[in-house]
Amino acid sequence: MRTRGAATAGKLTVVLATLSLVVAGCGGPSPRAWAASVCQALTPWRAEINKLTSSTQQQMTAQTTPAQAKENLVRLFAGAEQASETARHKVEQAGVPETDHGEEISAGFRASLSKMRDAYGRARGTIDGLDTAQAGPFYDGVRAAVDTLNKEYDASALDTSKLNSSELKEAFDEVPECR
Repeated sequence: MRTRGAATAGKLTVVLATLSLVVAGCGGPSPRAWAASVCQALTPWRAEINKLTSSTQQQMTAQTTPAQAKENLVRLFAGAEQASETARHKVEQAGVPETDHGEEISAGFRASLSKMRDAYGRARGTIDGLDTAQAGPFYDGVRAAVDTLNKEYDASALDTSKLNSSELKEAFDEVPECR
């Protein structure tokens, strides 16, 4: 027969064990692990954006009809929009780094990628709405959309000087995924 004290101690052990599992599960990744995950998310995104930039420049100078250019540019910007969302989602999946201001830093990365995604989406929508009947006005509209995209893109860049974590700064400098 169990005594009341033994039963209470047994319940307390189960509660403490459960609590330790919950607390362990709440901790985020180390700064190094988080930086590696973020860089793994951003590497294919950067490649896609570089490809987009090159392709967009080619489309602006290519001898194509406005309808062909529109189709190609809409597809390119949709790809950049999707790549930005994929990167944002992967950064979100990386969690919150175990460091001072970890939540704020993680949120900053996600917000920056969201703004970039939205800028590409707006550029895609603007170009998709352009009339292709006359080349001059069409390409003027494309230039205006790209100018707006560039301004929005620049405005959405993450200010890394506000990374208030020396641990994260060090991690981004050291992990191989970020080189």
